[in-house]
Amino acid sequence: MLPMRSSKPLVIFGESILPGENKTVNVEIARLHTTTKLNIPIIVRRSKIEGPVVLFSAGIHGDEINGIEIVRQLISKKINKPKRGTIICIPIINIYGFVNKSREFPDGRDLNRSFPGSKKGSLASRFAFHILNEVMPVVDYAVDFHAGGASRFNAPQIRLAENDSELKTLADIFNAPFTLYSKNIAGSFRNSSAKLNVKMLLFEGGKSLDINSEVADEGVNGIKRILKHLDMLDPKHHTVLPQSPSIYIEKSSWIRAKCSGMLHDRNTIGTFVKKGAILASITDPFGKFERIVKAPNDGYVINANHSPIVYEGDAIYHISNTLVEDAKH
Repeated sequence: MLPMRSSKPLVIFGESILPGENKTVNVEIARLHTTTKLNIPIIVRRSKIEGPVVLFSAGIHGDEINGIEIVRQLISKKINKPKRGTIICIPIINIYGFVNKSREFPDGRDLNRSFPGSKKGSLASRFAFHILNEVMPVVDYAVDFHAGGASRFNAPQIRLAENDSELKTLADIFNAPFTLYSKNIAGSFRNSSAKLNVKMLLFEGGKSLDINSEVADEGVNGIKRILKHLDMLDPKHHTVLPQSPSIYIEKSSWIRAKCSGMLHDRNTIGTFVKKGAILASITDPFGKFERIVKAPNDGYVINANHSPIVYEGDAIYHISNTLVEDAKH
């Protein structure tokens, strides 16, 4: 049975939001070093009809713009206006990193390794503490949007922990091109949310400091399918039926550069390749050598390094090596 929140006000960071009310809660955890205020907008829309509370969040890494674009579209297109229940959107969790076009918080810490946080800890730790204690207790379901870091492009994919049938159902409904089983990492937003019994999917797509329209479309369409499943999607919004079930990947591995040089990608991202297929070549800038990068096994290329320059040992491709044929398994 789907959770049903009562008609009582939702309280987020001390602000009450009544059924049928729309409110933007501007949160200020710490000012800039110039004393300039920097607010993190939390956009809440409630229906008058009881229903679940769903969170869509992005920008936990400030340079992962593609996720921010997905949540922005939800608001711009009014997809966040629920038929029932409540939709909370936080387009940019790490506003400090977004301003600096940086993955980390100003204190150099990764916010997604700082949960559950501490009220008197570092800046990142304090922020994690407040998000977890002020927002997540009212949330039933969540999708947190990410992108690949360091020029590595992720094919659109959902990640979820194993052995959770409800999460598996939600992943099937979201139906990203790929779905990966991924353990909850200590210190992550997803791990701490799971301990509060929030059913959270993690979406990965695109790369840092980039907006890709195809990835954004996958994210927005997946969200609409989730909302329709929860009977929360406004009837004026139509869902797009997926062409095929999500490809489930149980195990995968990284291919690393065997030498330093200039990387010439063959654009295999998101495709199935056979063992021995050429994925890229690495050359020196002086025309003296060319090294071919081949697929070590049959599999799907779910991440590709788009950096033109790589060093020996750099991760350049992420390829599946164990598949579940489709979402029915």
